[in-house]
Amino acid sequence: MATRRGSASALLALLMCIGLAACESKPAPEQPKTTDARSVHFTAAGDTGVEEGAEAVLDKIKELSPDFNLHLGDMSYSNVPEQQFCDMVTGKLGKDFPYQLLAGNHESDGLQGDIEKFAECLPNKLPGLKGEYAKQWYVDMPQERPLVRVIMLSPGIPFEGGDELDYSEGSERWKWTENAINSAHEAKIPWTVVGMHTPCFSIGRYSCDAGRELTNMLVKKKVDLVLNGHEHIYQRTKQLATSVSCREMEARKGCMADTDDSLDKGKGTVFVTSGLGGRNIRPINHGDEEKPYFAAWSGSNEDPAMGTVDVRVTGSRMDVKFVPADGYTFTDSFSISR
Repeated sequence: MATRRGSASALLALLMCIGLAACESKPAPEQPKTTDARSVHFTAAGDTGVEEGAEAVLDKIKELSPDFNLHLGDMSYSNVPEQQFCDMVTGKLGKDFPYQLLAGNHESDGLQGDIEKFAECLPNKLPGLKGEYAKQWYVDMPQERPLVRVIMLSPGIPFEGGDELDYSEGSERWKWTENAINSAHEAKIPWTVVGMHTPCFSIGRYSCDAGRELTNMLVKKKVDLVLNGHEHIYQRTKQLATSVSCREMEARKGCMADTDDSLDKGKGTVFVTSGLGGRNIRPINHGDEEKPYFAAWSGSNEDPAMGTVDVRVTGSRMDVKFVPADGYTFTDSFSISR
């Protein structure tokens, strides 16, 4: 019996060793991949003024608590001192908040306001900005391992002496813009956003003040998002792209890469006009030939609202929405994924 018990014990030990070896030979379980949890959050609106609507929009921006705000031009309008506008902004958002400026036609030439004075009382607060603040500049956010390059331009509006800045093809400002986009792509910055006061595509009152050549270049370079003011409405295009059947942008199906609210990066460009920053709201022109371009809109004759565009980017996704000021109900949202 003792011999049998000894044999059984030896067999059990052998089996345990075999099991242990088998366990040791298995590869360690794969660790979950770490994801980049960083994000950049900003708001953008133009055509503000200093009335109650402007204050309501600033209150909403404060509530959203972005990292910075892009003003898309047209600030205090005529007969209102620049300092009054600046005091309204800093009173709502604080003196240290990055309320970043771009000239609009009401202050670019100094006749109804002076962009230089606005830039003095609301100076740049984003580190690493390159270019001429409030006219033509870009910045990477954040500075280290940036997620987005924001490029701000001033085509189609008069500056001192009544002359527009030259953004024609091959001009110095064209080359500067092209380089800002190309170098962002070369640096593998995930997202590129361009801001301009004047839109090109619109179902409001204006034509392509930004210029067809420059607009086509932004589309061909596949800038992810273009933000505009000038029109006192909200309007958002479908994702637009050039192709074999669409050499230059025209309001037809072949120029639209995607038409829903969930978009893929690299397929085209979305143009958003955020001109409901507080000034009087204007109507949508439902008879405009460019209406097929558009996916969403708000104006005085259709779901009127004041508010701001709210943008959040991570390494893999851009989420854009229109957030109305208190008392309004219109909303819109879309996303672009990598």
